[in-house]
Amino acid sequence: MKFLTVWAPLALTASLFAADIALVEEIVAKVNGDIITRSEIERARRQLETELKARGMKSPELEKIVADREKDALRERIDQLLLVQKGKEIGISVEQDVSKYLADIQLQAKIPDPEKFQQYIREQSGQSFEDFKSEIRNGYLTQRVIRQEVGGRLTVPRAELEKYYNENKSKYMREDRVFLREILVSTEGKDAAGIAAAEKKARDLSARAKKGEKFPEMARANSDSTTKDQYGELGGFKLTELDKSIRDVLASADRNFVTDPIRIANGFLILKVEERHKAGQASFEEVEQEIMNELIQPKFQPQVREYLTKLRYESFLEIKPGYVDSGAAEGKNTAWTDPAQLRPETVTKEEVQAQTRNRRLLWMLPIPGTSTPVKKPGTSSSQ
Repeated sequence: MKFLTVWAPLALTASLFAADIALVEEIVAKVNGDIITRSEIERARRQLETELKARGMKSPELEKIVADREKDALRERIDQLLLVQKGKEIGISVEQDVSKYLADIQLQAKIPDPEKFQQYIREQSGQSFEDFKSEIRNGYLTQRVIRQEVGGRLTVPRAELEKYYNENKSKYMREDRVFLREILVSTEGKDAAGIAAAEKKARDLSARAKKGEKFPEMARANSDSTTKDQYGELGGFKLTELDKSIRDVLASADRNFVTDPIRIANGFLILKVEERHKAGQASFEEVEQEIMNELIQPKFQPQVREYLTKLRYESFLEIKPGYVDSGAAEGKNTAWTDPAQLRPETVTKEEVQAQTRNRRLLWMLPIPGTSTPVKKPGTSSSQ
């Protein structure tokens, strides 16, 4: 017996595995040149259950959320495949993003040796390094396609922005607040030579930031503060809430201002002004982008869904009976029309892996605009 059907009884399954029979999969959908398998859908459900339990959620609320999300499980898999395929079709390259993401993880893990780092990824993710890397790539592709093909085409006329501003001026009354990021070069436990080296490092970092190097990435890679995991973000403060030595430096600082190293009790502090809200009525120019984002946001998700419907119309898509795409394009025929393929319900593990190796660990990918570290098994991630 070469193949084992996925619905085989448990006892029979165990005995056949003992006889070294190949593990098999059931294909539930075909999307252009790719496939979606039953185990992918089931794995997504298990991962959601695990994450909800880790957050302390219990029945019956847990079952309700899982059941609600399960209705869209196939839709989400199809969505992601279509976006990845589109990204490759239009020539989007995300290799630099992928390399940087992996480098950030390696830096956090403090594992300089490449082979040991790949072993770390295998242990933490439960997947091969190449599978993990492929999923990171697909995640960035998905984000870039949505940003380019949907977000880049959404706009609000300036006249509409001005009208909204004039009708809602009270929303844009500002206190004098400064929004900061930090890099701390620690001097704790260091002798005179160590303190001098720390000061030199801080001056070098400040000079690089002033020349335009990305401050969040510099903070992530160089800061000794716990805020490095948030890319140095400190949030907003009234000037009166800050220490006088810092308040004096920032009193007249505008957006993108970077300080020289400031000597504090435990090291040298470098601050960047991310945003500055001066007291009084904010001008239209100051809040124009804020208003744009506010007015675009309600339109964004419907536009994404409309775009994904368009991709469905343009694609070869077949769905096996018993499975439902909740994002189906109206009038699009997705019937499983290949009886020859339908009859042998399963394929070998190797055949399935050749098709699916690039579609794992979607639940671990970063949200657009963020970089989420590798999770240890059993931990939860914020969404």
